[in-house]
Amino acid sequence: MRARAALAATAVVSIALVAAGILVVAVLRHNLTDRAGLEAEVTARTVAGAQAALNGDFGTLDLPDDEDDLVQVADATGKVLAAGDELRGRPVLSDYAPASAPTPAPAGTASGGRHQDDDDNDDHGHDSTPARGKVGTEVERRTLTVRVGDESHAYRFAAVRGTTYDGRTYTVYAGASLADEQATSDQVVRAMLTGLPCLLVVVAAVTWLVTRRALRPVEGIRAKMAEITGSGDLARRVPEPDSRDEIARLARTTNQTLAALEQSVERQHRFVADASHELRSPIASLRTQLEVAEQYPELLDVPDLLQDVVRLQHLAADLLLLARLDAGERPADTLVDLAALVREEVARRARTDRITPAVTAADTALEVKGSRNQLSRVLGNLLDNAQRHASTGITVTVDAVGDAVVLTVADDGDGVAPADRTRVFERFVRLDEGRSRDEGGAGLGLAIARDVVRRHDGTLSLTASPAGGAAFRISLARAH
Repeated sequence: MRARAALAATAVVSIALVAAGILVVAVLRHNLTDRAGLEAEVTARTVAGAQAALNGDFGTLDLPDDEDDLVQVADATGKVLAAGDELRGRPVLSDYAPASAPTPAPAGTASGGRHQDDDDNDDHGHDSTPARGKVGTEVERRTLTVRVGDESHAYRFAAVRGTTYDGRTYTVYAGASLADEQATSDQVVRAMLTGLPCLLVVVAAVTWLVTRRALRPVEGIRAKMAEITGSGDLARRVPEPDSRDEIARLARTTNQTLAALEQSVERQHRFVADASHELRSPIASLRTQLEVAEQYPELLDVPDLLQDVVRLQHLAADLLLLARLDAGERPADTLVDLAALVREEVARRARTDRITPAVTAADTALEVKGSRNQLSRVLGNLLDNAQRHASTGITVTVDAVGDAVVLTVADDGDGVAPADRTRVFERFVRLDEGRSRDEGGAGLGLAIARDVVRRHDGTLSLTASPAGGAAFRISLARAH
């Protein structure tokens, strides 16, 4: 990952630097060319506005004589009136301008040619002839290649028109060498090309070191997770950095995951241990009775044997249901009329229940989405609990409260202390330790009811009933 990050950062920086370098060089060349053009314009206007030029005495003009500044003066017919040493004896520069140019334009000699055509003013050709004794206000600039001596050089030319006092027009071509500008530009390019690799090496090294430092906590988390996996000790935790960044949040989330996993494993271990303990009693009882029956058939107590088998069957069914719920099994998505379900369940249990519950339910359908069998199991578990603890009466109420359907099973027994109203939903918990297992059950009924209701996206709570006993309240979203 460090290598990929360093490579990506280097690539991005290199692209950005190359683009910036190209832009800088282009702007630099443009500015240097404009500066040379301004120098050429100043020279052209100086020559064109000289008193000798305005008097028409071009032979006495003081013209630059070095190869960095070229000057040539021509009349309207293309005749060279004056020229500096480097252009003396050469034809007028305008002879090498494009034929379509509206005004004479500088151009190279026969050994050179036009290097760049970048008029600064499109309407120069439409400028009227300057008044007598005046120099035109407009200027035309061009970059031309002119052969000077044995070599060709690029010059930035400026063409300025003027009119003598006697009415003759003339054009002054002044060129400033671009050699220094080109050398400066080349020097900048070389400096950039020399510094770019060094800068990229620095960027790659810094990115590598910064990424390594940033990922050091991740490596610590990974190493600790490997130790935890190898040891199997889920009580251990990964180190959490003091920073408030993504890595710190990753460490906290990892520790939360480990805590949840630890609780899940502990719960599974307790579940297996409790299940083994609960299964041991009926299995041992069955084995004892069968061994006695094998030796003394006349002592076989069939009703007790059948009762143990039924209890074992119910316990196995409860354990299997809890296992499916723990595995994330979702209930069916069918419509269940909770009011009708309550009436059917109470009627089905009427012959065996110790106390007949009083049912209060609306005549209209109160439908919820879920599994009819699982909801019936929940109602049965709550009714079984009420039958064990009620003194004289049990009430079952089904009603619509807002967008929810609320089912309440209440009894007039001793109730549950506030401190135990949460613990009563834990698995294998029986608050009345004096009860026998056969009378009190295995302590799974309320745990199953809570888990099933949660799988139906509902809530199951325990409060005190108006009669003084316990009231279990189920709230499920009403189907529309």
